[in-house]
Amino acid sequence: MQDKSLDDAAQLLGLDRLDLRILSALQADGRIANLKLAEAIGLSPTAVLARVQRLTRDGYILGYEARLNPLKLGAGMLVFVEVLLDRTTPNVFDAFKAAVQVRPEIMECHMVAGGFDYLLKTRSADMNDYRNFAGTVLWQLPGVRETRTYAVMEEVKNSARLALPGV
Repeated sequence: MQDKSLDDAAQLLGLDRLDLRILSALQADGRIANLKLAEAIGLSPTAVLARVQRLTRDGYILGYEARLNPLKLGAGMLVFVEVLLDRTTPNVFDAFKAAVQVRPEIMECHMVAGGFDYLLKTRSADMNDYRNFAGTVLWQLPGVRETRTYAVMEEVKNSARLALPGV
């Protein structure tokens, strides 16, 4: 019965079991050679390559990138910031979104429902570097009325992997 529910979940996503296994393997190792991936999945290299190309074309795979060590690259301080805008109008939202796109210190920006408008994930070298960023960039972003800063003391879990049904 579990196989049937797995097939149903995969179909809802527009995928089959082999697609899910390919996505899982690529999440674990985005640099896996096509031949090794084919062996792991149990298909020919040509069939696996065609599936990977289709998964990419259809938007299931967004891209590939290396995960870098922020501690070794001078960006060891992780800070989350709640941002409350002074007005919630389309032009203020648009100006804010455009401004955060060009700031490399802002790694993620999410519009949220609740007591504030945006949640930012930022990286800095240290508290002094973050303080400089806050004063010269963050508080100057369009429409910012108020911010709340949460410096991370310990990163307990950091993963970009998605849970896939049956994998």
